[in-house]
Amino acid sequence: MKRCGWCEGDSLYENYHDNEWGVPIYDDKKLFEFLVLESFQAGLSWITILRKREHFRAAFDDFDAIKIADYTEEKTAKLLQNKNIIRHQKKIEATINNAKVFLAIQKEFTSFSNYLWAFVNHTPINNNIIDYKKAPSKTLLSNQLCKDLKKRGIKFMGSTTTYAFMQAIGMVNDHEVTCFKHQKLTEVN
Repeated sequence: MKRCGWCEGDSLYENYHDNEWGVPIYDDKKLFEFLVLESFQAGLSWITILRKREHFRAAFDDFDAIKIADYTEEKTAKLLQNKNIIRHQKKIEATINNAKVFLAIQKEFTSFSNYLWAFVNHTPINNNIIDYKKAPSKTLLSNQLCKDLKKRGIKFMGSTTTYAFMQAIGMVNDHEVTCFKHQKLTEVN
């Protein structure tokens, strides 16, 4: 079975690639999870985040945006002591802020999913990536989404991080054309 080159050789990466990466997500809770994880990933490798994912889930109340929006300075201090997650004060504060913005977007658009997927007319974009090393790190669309997210108050989501988010949640299919997932996702879309 041929996979994208970036995930080969690590079972955690391969499992994530085979079962999650690039598969369209419409569930708001799952979208918020990826928003949190991608913002923590900024400046780090994705495998680092994947290895800590379950610790993030436990530390951040199973990615419950309502609970996170109400975190206090005391909770922030506790998170900064948690050796199992990325202990970056600005990223933790951004997560609390982003939970509030996420909830405001949900209220305005009836769901965060409706808001996000409108940027691609509710249909994933199927790219034809030959070599993952030559895939774009950002696009005009990720710039546009990033700009709108920032305007609404989202933090730690630059255009490159926004594009990685779009790839992860399936807004764009950037599986290599020789990868078994590319064809599967293209057929569905």
